[in-house]
Amino acid sequence: MGKISIIGLGPGDYSLISQGALEALKSSSRIYLRTEKHPTVDKLKEIIEYTSFDYFYEKEDNFENVYNEISKFIIETSKDGDLVYAVPGHPRVAEKSVSIIEAMANEKGIEVETIASMSFVDAMFNYLAIDPANGFKLVDAFEIENAYIDTNTSMIITQIYDHFIASNIKLQLMEYYDFDQEVCIVNGAGVKNLESKTYVKLFELDRIENEFNYLTSLYIPKSYKKMYNTLHDLEKIMDTLRGPDGCDWDKKQTHQSLKKYVIEEAYELYDAIDNEDIDEMIEELGDVLLQVVFHAQVGNSEGFFDMKEVINTICKKLIHRHPHVFNNVELDMNEFGRTWEELKKEEKGESTTTEGLKRIPKALPALIKAEKVQHKAALVGFDWDDIKDVFKKIDEEYQELLDECEVGNIKYIKEELGDLLFSIVNLSRFLKIDPTEALNGTTNKFIKRFEFIEQSALNLNKDLEDMTLEEMDELWNKAKKI
Repeated sequence: MGKISIIGLGPGDYSLISQGALEALKSSSRIYLRTEKHPTVDKLKEIIEYTSFDYFYEKEDNFENVYNEISKFIIETSKDGDLVYAVPGHPRVAEKSVSIIEAMANEKGIEVETIASMSFVDAMFNYLAIDPANGFKLVDAFEIENAYIDTNTSMIITQIYDHFIASNIKLQLMEYYDFDQEVCIVNGAGVKNLESKTYVKLFELDRIENEFNYLTSLYIPKSYKKMYNTLHDLEKIMDTLRGPDGCDWDKKQTHQSLKKYVIEEAYELYDAIDNEDIDEMIEELGDVLLQVVFHAQVGNSEGFFDMKEVINTICKKLIHRHPHVFNNVELDMNEFGRTWEELKKEEKGESTTTEGLKRIPKALPALIKAEKVQHKAALVGFDWDDIKDVFKKIDEEYQELLDECEVGNIKYIKEELGDLLFSIVNLSRFLKIDPTEALNGTTNKFIKRFEFIEQSALNLNKDLEDMTLEEMDELWNKAKKI
């Protein structure tokens, strides 16, 4: 098994290849280039023979496959002796194939040596006359959708090959920056006679002609126009509010004092959704999110948990409860509700269905709690087979309520009324109707009709208290026709 020497070819100017890299190239007869689309290669041709992997880019559908195939080839070829694998720039900077090769080589016990040259990042900062000590973030254009964008530090985006990629970058960045944020398109950094820089506004990024090629990167300086659009922004604000110079009210809050607001904000969001009010939904979702962050801040200040633990827990839960998505497990989606409950029982360490029923929050509104209890019981087969049986049960409970009302036993009247309501919730479940929404709809309808009665009475110069039930009933019937 041969040694793999991974070398950097520098940013593009022949003078910036390290002496060690040149010696490795000159001393090897088995040289492989990730790509020959690099300015130094024209001069290197005079002193070395090599094989280029550019054909992988034409054969594969995406860069991930390209890097994996190149890595497999290098590992397999190393069986026949020492070789050199050369990449543009510095082997440790934005070179995914290098990390993949090293991981594969480590598993197989293959020796790997890396020989550095100047990176294109160094060349960029030198060309732009900027000190990187102030901080920066390096992002691959093909991974920007998953990258954390921090507007408080400068950023370099690599591999902006064409206008299509530039357009996608622009759309992604405009989620975080003002449309007129100044950015710099840098071409050929570190390559004499090819270096160029063009400062444009962000919204103009993809309107610039003939600016994009395989040597193009984008530099975005730190933004001084603050845009609040990340969870981190909200956390920082809450840090300030609960800090030494913050708000006295925010500083003294506890989980107990805050718990009512979680419910209030959730119901306000519920109303906004019912009203199809998008602006209100945005505001109320923010209020709900604030409660999550607030509780995480309290947990952190008490030394029990923080936001990272909250996010980690929900992410792990979602992955565990969707094995068909994340672990390629075959599931019958018609039985997904049952699978979901089984996974929850596993997480909670429960062995019986009753434990799950008792875990349902006591503070839940009665209709919601009744529906959840019935649903969990139905998943293990405790349910009616036919909706006709549900109607019979309602009739039975209604008759039992009438019987108790005739006797006048308050205790049993309450119990039988609960039984009737529980059976009606069961009916709503069979009909696939949310009982809360159905009851809210009727309540709102009542309010609307009552408003008509009251307004009609005022138009007649009458008070409702002075009207007979027959008169109000007549107006009610009119309201029903509206």
